[in-house]
Amino acid sequence: MADFIERFEPLARDYDVLLCDVWGVVHNGLAAFPAACEALTRFRAGGGTAILITNAPRSGEAVARILDRLKVSREAYDAITSSGDVTRSIVKARLAESVFHLGPERDLSIFAGLDVRFAPAESADYVVCSGLFDDTTETPENYRDLLAALQARGLFMVCANPDIVVERGDALVYCAGALADAYAARGGKVLYCGKPHAPIYELALATAAKLRGGKTPRRQRVLAIGDSVRTDLKGAAALGLDCMFITSGIHAEEYGSRAAPDLAALNAMFAAAGVMPRGVMRELVW
Repeated sequence: MADFIERFEPLARDYDVLLCDVWGVVHNGLAAFPAACEALTRFRAGGGTAILITNAPRSGEAVARILDRLKVSREAYDAITSSGDVTRSIVKARLAESVFHLGPERDLSIFAGLDVRFAPAESADYVVCSGLFDDTTETPENYRDLLAALQARGLFMVCANPDIVVERGDALVYCAGALADAYAARGGKVLYCGKPHAPIYELALATAAKLRGGKTPRRQRVLAIGDSVRTDLKGAAALGLDCMFITSGIHAEEYGSRAAPDLAALNAMFAAAGVMPRGVMRELVW
């Protein structure tokens, strides 16, 4: 059974590397969470390595620029590993094929610097899905006909963001994972680039090793931090990593409220998912 932890500092001593989720832990899409940024900064000051690991469908460099605008200090992290980075590696291997980009223009940084041939859905060789065209007004239901047409052509889909929903301020908006899951349910073939799947964790751990003088961190000394059972908690468990669960994120209303989450409801949710975090925090606080 998981229990609440009020402060991260006592637990931090058990770890050398943090793989920290971004949206919902470090910021809410509109502003940084100062306490979380301070906690990461202090962890680094004590000799730890903090890798931000995010399902953002953009390159790590593009994510860093967004974090700058949200006032997330660069002192809070050593590096960023994004599902966009993993997606780019797949696109590089398929440059001979044309791609249909299903997602908003703001995600085009995935393809920056690559000699990509874009094509419409009717003629493309495969699909990169980074989200809804307009996540402020649309839902996956708006894509029923498009997904049916893609599946009828048997197109392979690369999902650049396995998240189903994410917080934007106090609202939840749909992400690429919602479309990819709907496509897979139709029988479409999907490759998921981000959490909870292994490639993004392997890239993050390789980055941590480089930053730590080439020494691969022992997995029992690596802690994942996140607010999603489906991505953060299950992804960490699959790789044999401990996880700290943050309750102020996307699941907040499922177990009471943000201000007073219900521990019994939380543990029931963890048990139903077959995963259990090392501990639970309302927000990341040193």
